[in-house]
Amino acid sequence: MDVVSTDEVPVEERFPYWRELNKKLLVPYDLRCDPRWESRFRVRAGFSGCGPVQVTLVTMTPHSVHRTARLIRQADPEVWEVGCTVRGGSVLTQDGRSSELGVGDLVLVDTSRPYRIDQTDCEVLLLHFERSRMPLAAGDLRCLSGVRIPGDRGIGALTSQFMLHLAGSLPGLTPTETGRLSAVVLEVLTTALAHALEREGQLPADTRQRALLARIDAFVRANLGEPGLDPETIAAAHHISRRYLHRLFQQEGRTVAGSIRELRLERCRRDLTDPRLASRPVHAIAARWGFGSAAHFSAAFRAAYGVSPRQYREGAQT
Repeated sequence: MDVVSTDEVPVEERFPYWRELNKKLLVPYDLRCDPRWESRFRVRAGFSGCGPVQVTLVTMTPHSVHRTARLIRQADPEVWEVGCTVRGGSVLTQDGRSSELGVGDLVLVDTSRPYRIDQTDCEVLLLHFERSRMPLAAGDLRCLSGVRIPGDRGIGALTSQFMLHLAGSLPGLTPTETGRLSAVVLEVLTTALAHALEREGQLPADTRQRALLARIDAFVRANLGEPGLDPETIAAAHHISRRYLHRLFQQEGRTVAGSIRELRLERCRRDLTDPRLASRPVHAIAARWGFGSAAHFSAAFRAAYGVSPRQYREGAQT
């Protein structure tokens, strides 16, 4: 991931620097900042090419973003933008619609039409992709531009979990890994927007299935610490039967329980090698990641890594 930051820029030059840089992006913007806030202005942006999707993770202090008619006439790459608020909030206005966005909320933006975003101290995941990549009618999608897709219920919540997991993982992903994510990211977005438009039936079955699996994997990762995470809980959260859930995993050559166990063990293995957690008891680390029985955890860890958790920790410290 390529990172651009204002941290190394003199304080008085930070906002002018970022403003000029934004005029040269794929989708140029005009930025404005209350003079009272300019002295504390900071931005850090990570850019990653994810196949057909350009992914940007931005942390910023308060300012406003304007996509004006003049800028659109100067450069219109004809791309859609989807934003997911990771931290903080903002207000987006487009086509006479205004939406207040909080953590986990999604919003579709038509970059070929003017809009404004008023940012607070926040972190936002932005995804840009060509219109031709979206198998939904542009006219239908424009009905969603500037409309908040809630991240706290329904398919919006499941999609939000996927997006928040992507935001958390993005800094550590290799170019190869981000490339593999490209199709999945686009399919998850497509199904979320189709659901909001009540057009899911228009999507190919394999697109819906792959997007569902991606959302399920994100849900599992987000809830690994819950001892009650099991096939019944996962199926209920995604409004599918347990039988269908098991069939989805079987088609990929894995099981639901096995996948949960492997992810939990990996999280425990990582914590056991973390010097900051050296004083934390092994059983506490196991409980943190959903293992209700210390004996069961020890047996599962030994079966996976060939040594006990304590031996593994001691080996990592030498």
